[in-house]
Amino acid sequence: MVTLVNTEDQFIGVMDKMAAHRMGELHRAFSVFLFNPGGEMLLQKRDSYKYHSPGLWTNSCCSHPYPGEKTGEAAHRRLKEELGMEASLEELFAFHYQATFENGLTENEYDHVFIGVTQDLPRINREEVEAYRFVSMEELREELLHHPREFTVWFRLLLEQYGKRITEAVQKRLP
Repeated sequence: MVTLVNTEDQFIGVMDKMAAHRMGELHRAFSVFLFNPGGEMLLQKRDSYKYHSPGLWTNSCCSHPYPGEKTGEAAHRRLKEELGMEASLEELFAFHYQATFENGLTENEYDHVFIGVTQDLPRINREEVEAYRFVSMEELREELLHHPREFTVWFRLLLEQYGKRITEAVQKRLP
C-alpha cells in the first residue's frame, strides 16, 4: 500500500502500490543519496525483475513509506532492507515529478530527498539490488551525458534539477 497525497503532500488516502502506478495516482515517496567520506555517491543497479526501470542505475535507495509511517523512518527502513546499511540521514527537500514508462505504469510522486554520508559498505539484498558502486560526481555527469538511458528517469531528473543543491549539502557533511 502507498499513501496518496495532494500536491501539498497532505494525506488523502491509501491505495495498492501497483494500482497507484497503473492509475498514475499522486503518492508519497522518498529518495536517499548516500556518499562515502571521499564524496563519491553510492549508486545501486535495480534488480532486473523490478516492475519498472529494471536493471537501471539509480540513487542509493528509493521507495514508499507505509501508510502512517513517517517518511524519514521509511528511508532508514528501506536503506537497511535494500543495502543492509544504516546512516544518519537529513531531509534536504521534497519535489513532485511524473513519468510514464513503456509498460504503461506511471510514477506520480511527491518525493522526499534525503542525503547522508557513511563509510560503511553495502550488503545488498539480491531481491532488490543487482549491483552497487561508488562514483564521483564528475564521472557521474559524464556517464549521464553519454549514457542517459542507463539511469532511472527520476535519478536523471533529480540530478539535472537539484544536483548542485545535493552536492553542496553533502560537501558540508564531509569530514
